[in-house]
Amino acid sequence: MALDFLTPLNSEILDFVSNLSSQHLGSKIVFHTKDDFPDLKKIKIAIIGVLENRGIENDSKPVNLNHIRKEFFGLYPGNWNISIGDLGDIQAGNSKEDTYFALQKITSLLLKNDVFPIVIGGTQDLTYAMYRAYDDLEQMVNIVSIDSKFDIDTHSETINANSFLSKIIANEPSNLFNFSNVGFQTYFNSQEQIDLIDKLYFDAYRLGDVSNNLTLSEPVFRDADLVSLDLLSVMSSYSGNFTNFVPNGFSGKEVCVLARYAGISDKVSSFGLFNHNNSIQESVLISQVIWYFVEGFNCRSHEYPFGTKENYFKYTVTLEEDLIFYKSNITERWWIEIPLLYNSNNKVKKMTLFPCSQEDYISACNGEIPERWWKAQRKNSI
Repeated sequence: MALDFLTPLNSEILDFVSNLSSQHLGSKIVFHTKDDFPDLKKIKIAIIGVLENRGIENDSKPVNLNHIRKEFFGLYPGNWNISIGDLGDIQAGNSKEDTYFALQKITSLLLKNDVFPIVIGGTQDLTYAMYRAYDDLEQMVNIVSIDSKFDIDTHSETINANSFLSKIIANEPSNLFNFSNVGFQTYFNSQEQIDLIDKLYFDAYRLGDVSNNLTLSEPVFRDADLVSLDLLSVMSSYSGNFTNFVPNGFSGKEVCVLARYAGISDKVSSFGLFNHNNSIQESVLISQVIWYFVEGFNCRSHEYPFGTKENYFKYTVTLEEDLIFYKSNITERWWIEIPLLYNSNNKVKKMTLFPCSQEDYISACNGEIPERWWKAQRKNSI
């Protein structure tokens, strides 16, 4: 059974939790211990540690998640109405592929049981295993990566933290529908990589653009299935990671906002945090990022997919063709209609709704076709 890959929490964590007050978050979480395993039917979010770091060469330092867990369990919860379980850790296998297999099977099992996995790595190549977990669900997958790099390396034959997207694109079965990068820094990505992202009609948002307007990224997360956070996208002055010095990146506040956007998205079904340095300093930020994700998860409005359009205002903008926008009168979030080709032989089309922003609507009113609409159109026609 897939859950057999998980090892229980160690006594250091359990002793720490036992000394917390009843108001602390740790007192409200169920744990995988040597004597007990959480009932998946009674939890909504599952925390999983993955002690795998071979995705970065010459990194022999063992993954230690104790600091992160202590910081997170020591926080106070919000006004949440969700149950959380910590399922323990996946130990590093004899090879990276063994670890991928274990994570894939566990993530797939949780998704099928309607349990949301929060995966704490380890290196970011574990995103590949999380992506492969959707194979059994027979669905196309949208990935959003909060990262300064695209992690494309067409010359690498193996999967690692800097090439996992290449393998997601190239390896069969190909279930990737869209990839979006939030926060890339141009000097970390070759022109060849930037051109490939554009050629595939993927979305990429520069760090400066997102930092200047964080709401730009909200529709991106609203359309995601899997969100992967590279903690090296956060400035060292905020993360406390001075082992791998990062002079430019997101601030602590900004990455927490992005995590909340990911959590509040009705479509996001898995979340991973990777490439931390095991330090007490960085674990403080990581725990708060997870907290904000759970806060967003608790505030989900369940607007996706539409059950009815009664709670939405409809706006029609006439350009070369009519663009149909919908605005929720509950959350004030926006969607745009996109024709989706679902029969390539007779070109039969149906309409689907695509997340967008108010700025997209304003651009359409000014005679400009929104770039996200254009890319989605081209992708659907491939």
